[in-house]
Amino acid sequence: MMVCLLALGCQQADAQFGNLLNRVGYSARQSLENAAVRGAEDAGRKAVKSAKERAKKAKKDKADALTWSYGDHTYTMKGNLTADKYKKDGYGEVTFTNIPSDYDEFEALYSEFLGRTPHGTAAMIPMAMEMYARDRETGKRCIELLCYPSNVNSVISRLKDKFGAAPNDSYGQRYLPAAVLKGATASNGYRPQHPYTVEMDASVNKHQELQIVGSGTVMYIYIIGGGWDTHQRQVEIIREPGHEQYQVFNCPSLYVGCRQIQGTWEGLE
Repeated sequence: MMVCLLALGCQQADAQFGNLLNRVGYSARQSLENAAVRGAEDAGRKAVKSAKERAKKAKKDKADALTWSYGDHTYTMKGNLTADKYKKDGYGEVTFTNIPSDYDEFEALYSEFLGRTPHGTAAMIPMAMEMYARDRETGKRCIELLCYPSNVNSVISRLKDKFGAAPNDSYGQRYLPAAVLKGATASNGYRPQHPYTVEMDASVNKHQELQIVGSGTVMYIYIIGGGWDTHQRQVEIIREPGHEQYQVFNCPSLYVGCRQIQGTWEGLE
């Protein structure tokens, strides 16, 4: 009897151990299967994202570009951003050979060409910043033309501090206007590709209408810049009723400090 009981106990123990191994095996297989599913889903999402990016790039490459010249300076613009309708896949691109030489060129560029689109207007922010760094009075007039009245003092005040700092002061960043130009990074001394290019995408934030102060449609645009850890620098562009030109409603992310330069900045043409 004792032998039979021991044998039965061993059989039950073997069965329990076998069940345990089966459960462990099932759990391991289930984990592997779940990991494989997650991997496939991640790969699928990446493939879809990559395909969308390629399609968007192809669309941009095929888009018609408009060109405008002032003397020997050339400005080219393409994009589909508009205040009339929010487009989540909206984009803009402005390429230019030089920073405007003076206020007359800046005013003509704004009034006749770039100021007529939201992305053209946004691309003029680094131009105005650079002109302010070169000459305070000329730059001030450019900023007053480009910006919505409530935004003018904020921009000038911050740029005055940034550009007025001593050369060895880490707060002062004379190269800040170049930080949003394509190809410019801290590691390459903020030397952008030439001709200069400002690339933009629609923000995830949809258009809004001013209600409390003034009137007009405010739209949000990402300027893509390599000077910060977050490459998307959001700016707000407004078009008031009856106005042909857009204005910069707000743009603090473009004058906040960028990464400290490595090497010496060679300036912009």
